[in-house]
Amino acid sequence: MKNKSTDHQAMVYVYDLNNCAAEFGFKPEEGWELSAVSDSGKIDLEKRYYPTVSVKVLPEVLSELFRLVKDQSANLRSGIKNSIGAASLPDQSLQYLVAYNPGRLLR
Repeated sequence: MKNKSTDHQAMVYVYDLNNCAAEFGFKPEEGWELSAVSDSGKIDLEKRYYPTVSVKVLPEVLSELFRLVKDQSANLRSGIKNSIGAASLPDQSLQYLVAYNPGRLLR
């Protein structure tokens, strides 16, 4: 059952990324960077970039959600350019999946 809910959560997250990209007028060459971060990492990204789309998940589910979102990136209006943090996903302090556009700094 956990896998089914993770699939659903990934689908909803990709939907949110598409909506946010449309709302903020992302150009076709613009895309998201995906990062698995802790509380402080999420706050840091939100202070530097706008818009950001984040979701809080259990650390044991984060790697699966990260993989599913990357796999569904073909469904994104603006794709995922890079994925950051995949090597350190087993870390229990990481509990957020955050997408941001590195070209859209918060001013």
